[in-house]
This record gives sequence, C-alpha cells and structure tokens, in this order.
Amino acid sequence: MTLLDSDIWNKKLFSDGWKDATREQPVTEPATGARLGTVGLATAEDVGRAASRAAEAQQSWAATSPQQRAAVLRRAGALFTEHAAEIEDWLVREAGSVRAKAGFEVQLALGECFECAGLPTHPQGEVLTSEDARWSLARRRPAGVVSVIAPFNFPLILGLRSVAPALALGNAVLLKPDPRTAVSGGVVIARVFEEAGLPAGVLHLLPGDGSIGQAVVEAPEVRVVSFTGSTPVGRAIGERAGRLLKRAHLELGGNNALVVLPGTDVQKAASAGAFGSYLHQGQICMTTGRHIVHESLLDEYTAALTAKAEALPVGDPAREDVALGPLIDRRQLERVHGIVSDSVAAGATLAAGGEIVGAGYRATVLTGLTTDMPAWREEIFGPVAPVIGFSTLEEAARIVNDCEFGLSVGILGDVGTAMKLADRIDSGKIHINQQTVDDEPNAPFGGVKASGTGSRFGGAAANVEAFTETQWVTVRPDIADYPF
Repeated sequence: MTLLDSDIWNKKLFSDGWKDATREQPVTEPATGARLGTVGLATAEDVGRAASRAAEAQQSWAATSPQQRAAVLRRAGALFTEHAAEIEDWLVREAGSVRAKAGFEVQLALGECFECAGLPTHPQGEVLTSEDARWSLARRRPAGVVSVIAPFNFPLILGLRSVAPALALGNAVLLKPDPRTAVSGGVVIARVFEEAGLPAGVLHLLPGDGSIGQAVVEAPEVRVVSFTGSTPVGRAIGERAGRLLKRAHLELGGNNALVVLPGTDVQKAASAGAFGSYLHQGQICMTTGRHIVHESLLDEYTAALTAKAEALPVGDPAREDVALGPLIDRRQLERVHGIVSDSVAAGATLAAGGEIVGAGYRATVLTGLTTDMPAWREEIFGPVAPVIGFSTLEEAARIVNDCEFGLSVGILGDVGTAMKLADRIDSGKIHINQQTVDDEPNAPFGGVKASGTGSRFGGAAANVEAFTETQWVTVRPDIADYPF
C-alpha cells in the first residue's frame, strides 16, 4: 500500500482517524477533466466535533516532551523524502503543476518539516528585569487550536508552512484545504503526519467551501487562524476573527513588480522576468505581475521577453514535457483571458500569447499599457507579463508603490542603484538581482498593505510569534507583605 492509496482516504475525512464522510466531491484533473478519486467534504457539524476533539488532544500533545515533538517533525520530513515521487505525481495531476514545480514544492515541504523540528527546543521566552525581589519571566505557550486555510496553487507547502510550526510548538490544527486540491493540499499532509506518529486528534483534515472556512474560524476552541488566499476573502476572515477577538495571520494577494535598471544584461533579465511571470502558469501570489523597465532597454527587453514567451509550450504536464500546464479551472481561465482582452480593448498591445489552448493559456506579453488598465492594476493569477517603461529612479519607485499590494519586488541591475531604490519601496520582500518568486523555510514571509498582515510565516521568530501566546510569570522566595 502506498502513502496515498485511495482505499485509505476515498470518501473519508481525517478527524481522529479516517472516517466516512457524509458529503463528497470528485477529485478532478484540470488538464483533462478526468476523475482521480473522490474526497470527503466536511460539514459544520464535522468542524464542531473536530474542534472539540482537537482542544482535548492538544493538552496532552503540548505536554509531550520537546524531543518527542521534534522526532515527529523529523519523521515527517523523512516521509516527504521517501514518497517524493508519489506526491509529485499528485501535484502534477491534481494541481496542474509542471514536474519541476512539483519537485520544488516537495523539497520546500521536507525542508519545512526539518526546519520546524528545531522549534520545540527553541528558547520559549525570556528573563525580565523587575523592581521587586523576584524572578520575572515572559514565557511562550501554545496558542491551543489553530485553523489553517490553504489555497490551490501551491497546495502542499502553503498548508504545511502553518501546520508544521503550529504542531511543533504544541498546538492542535484544523486544516481546511481548497477542495480543488484536497489530496495534494490535505490528504498528503494528514497521511505524512499519521505515519510520522502524530497522536490521534491533534490534526484534522476538513475540506470544504467557504461555509467550512467560516466554521473553522468561528469554532470557539480556535484561537489562531492562519489564512493564505485572496485579499477579499482575507479581509472577511480578518473582520470576523477581529469580532471574535482571535488572531488572524493573513497572507494575501500580490501584484508584484520587477524593475529592470539601466545597464542590465537584457537576456538574463528577460529570463528572470519570464520565470517570475510564467512559473506555474502565473498562479502564485509572488508572480511577477508588472515589468517596469528603464526606457533605454524597453524595446530590447520586450523583444527578448516576447521571444521567451513564444518558445514556452503549453499542455498537460502529466503526459507532455511542457513549460506551462493548465489553469486550475475554466472559470479562472476565462477570467485571465477577459483581463487580457479588456486591456487590449483599452489600447494595450498584445506582443505574445493572449490565447486559450485547451485548459491552458499561452505565455502572454502586453505592451503599450497605462497604469489604469486592468492587466496593470489587477492580480491576474495567470501567465501574463505587462511591460511598462520608466525614466528616473523616482518614477520607478512611484510606479512600484502605486499599487494596493505590497508582497514582493525584484530589482535587476547595479546593486548600488538597486539599494537606493529598495529603500523607497513598500514591500514585504525585496530581491536584488532575482525575480519576485522566492521562499525558504527559515526566512520570514509576508506582505504589507493589501498583501496581508506582515511576515507571519517562516523562521523561528515569526513562527513562535504566530503560534504561541506570551504569559508573564513571577516567582518570589516567600509571600510578600501587603498593606491590607
């Protein structure tokens, strides 16, 4: 039996073991529409039971020794290594990933587990000074029950990057993956931790639609919500969590800029720009959505980027050697095409692409834009590269910042000039001489403005801050004297 044998999870939920679900949904391959299996869907009642059981199981899990919790995370990392090929196959077929992207995602997942294995033994507080004759301590304790809501695009790592640190720090977790990628973004994680020896009841898998997302936010036992997804949904979750006095960590959308400075190697810049815009069909929050090129290089860069776009094959990554696979569903495909068509109608020039190919979309380059056109203002979430020129560093900074989002920015060219520009930019991440898509388990990740609530993922400091509560403790050698 393999890790993901369908006999284990078909039509079931993982909630204190694998149990028959009362609702179900087909698992569909976006490239062909073929049915890959049937996943169980949660109900509001399932969420209520899971939250109650998670709160109970969390107490004993938090009391488990740090080395025992670390061992579970290390075994999880080893399982990702052992079953990498099987997991990659699911990412290719269910999420429409090309093989290289699937492999990269699995490597991120195993790295996340090994990195989080150090959290149980990480310092969990500090000794404070005090005016009184006592010890004064600030210690970190598990938050309790954490709800993790993850999207479809990088379904494995965008769920695991919250699940793994939350578990490592002694919390229980309710995981709600996108139902379109409930196997690669949910079943995989449940099976890995089940095999790694995580005690029953600590992790619950609850796929479903927005009503289930609402339920895992509102469950009374839940103290922290970790959400990755669109800005409109994130706003709603943040508002609801605020009313319930729960912490919500929100990693939201992006319309990320790549700035090409004068004197930059155009061929290398175009390669970086193509990777940033077209990796995983542009379905990444960090995708390069705006190419801002110095006027001295604008024509040459556009021609080089166009040549790269036209050379990228589109198709079914499970059966062909392609650079771009399918978009997640027909609705998203038509949305992308609509943004491109509306921008062309408004005066933009289509230099490459702009065409639906089966379930995919050709790598697209748009020029002649103004900053009020849809392809420039919106997060497209498709393989579209809008290009615009600039003349001065001040103008480049203004164009970058003239955006509701602030997730990731890449600057290509002279490092000294790039440093001066970076100091003027509002963004959660800035990469000099790299494109906008980058992530490492030990690095803080997050955005500003409409891209979220800051760096709440990655690195020991961010993870401890995200998934623990601070408790003040004082200790005196004897009972103090009081005036009453």
